[in-house]
Amino acid sequence: MSSSNRKQVILGAYLGGVNHHTAWWDPQAGSQIDFSSFEHTARTAERGKFDFFFLAEGLILRERAGQVFDQDIIGRPDTFTVLASIAAVTEHLGLAGTINATFNEPYELARQFASLDHLSGGRAAWNVVTSFDAFTGQNFRRGGFLHRDDRYVRAEETVNAVRELWDSWAADDIVADKESGQFLARPDAGAFAIRGQQFDIEGRFTVPRSPQGRPVLLQAGVSPQGRAFAAANADAVFSPYGKLPEAAGFYRDIKARAVAAGRQADDIKILPSASFVLGDTEAEAIEKYHEVRNQQVTGQTALILLEQIWNRDLSAFDPDGPVPDIEPDPEAPPIIQGRAFVHQDRFATVRKLREVSEAKKLSLREVVIDQFERGPLVGTPEQVAQQIDDFVQNDGSDGFILGSHLVPTGLDEFVDRVVPLLQERGALRTEYSGTTLRDNLGLRNADRVAADA
Repeated sequence: MSSSNRKQVILGAYLGGVNHHTAWWDPQAGSQIDFSSFEHTARTAERGKFDFFFLAEGLILRERAGQVFDQDIIGRPDTFTVLASIAAVTEHLGLAGTINATFNEPYELARQFASLDHLSGGRAAWNVVTSFDAFTGQNFRRGGFLHRDDRYVRAEETVNAVRELWDSWAADDIVADKESGQFLARPDAGAFAIRGQQFDIEGRFTVPRSPQGRPVLLQAGVSPQGRAFAAANADAVFSPYGKLPEAAGFYRDIKARAVAAGRQADDIKILPSASFVLGDTEAEAIEKYHEVRNQQVTGQTALILLEQIWNRDLSAFDPDGPVPDIEPDPEAPPIIQGRAFVHQDRFATVRKLREVSEAKKLSLREVVIDQFERGPLVGTPEQVAQQIDDFVQNDGSDGFILGSHLVPTGLDEFVDRVVPLLQERGALRTEYSGTTLRDNLGLRNADRVAADA
């Protein structure tokens, strides 16, 4: 494939801080909360011509049997404060924040993201997530929470309401004619009235049309309900698949669902997350990768990760021994609180772990390392560049959201050693061509999308 016909690789950068993948104990690791860490990662990403900087969010300290445990890093500051600060030290990098649709109201969400879009010159993005558990809900609204079946109902109404608020101002509503004294083009600019199952709100939206019209929407959805919501609403979807061909199957499914929802296939981008480990040789990279994984998945961490599946106290089991021979207890109160259980069938997952352990002769901890993988990119810079390019050109995704176990300097090596190789391949920009995040992602202008809706 010639460089002129290559898909351009979308790159996002995330700063770790909400799970055991972040090696806070490493001698080179920095703070998880100092602004210098966020600034360094963002500036490095912009130097590498990345599309956006991404922040995950944890709304509650996670617990095991009622006690906070340090397998998940704590201390993440407020998302909007961090992103607004980063806006001041970057010029092109998109600013994507994870904000929960269950525990926030449409008016405040619309106002905060529109404000960030104005302050950054059109670089804001909202990663829409939901919650359904009472444990997280106890930090909000009298412990209010939603049943699992209702969380997407509220999320869809929230997204629609936020969009209506953004659209309540047209791009030409502010005339500001000093000679005539006319400020507004129409007297009802910003007026809204939204009524549904979840909301009954009416008033005037205070933030004029932002540079992107609508900030970019990101979403993660694997279940049929989640995929349908993402395909109908999101500008980009986080894919859980890091390997072909299942990644390509997810890619085709989301694009087809988007078209069925009346959109264009290019209106939605597919982005898996990935870590990376580089070496001067493949053997060196593999050795470094195993060292990192062995540090990340301690015996205690392995047991806690399996307790999410078994929903039992597994502390009596030897991490270097076999997979537990007891069965899961899905009816018991959750032993792990504040962390989503992503497996659909506990018993099927346990059977698979036992089969893998027996076939590969792996201990409990080794099975966790083998099976709880996030699709790392491992090899020489040339090999990693080829892995990324091949994956994208074969429609496994439209790009990657990359992070490192080392905060905040882990991304430096990728930018210094892999980015130039992607640029030589013609798969990554050498300069930013657009002025907004939508421009750089290759998404249609939001005002055009709104007009077509």
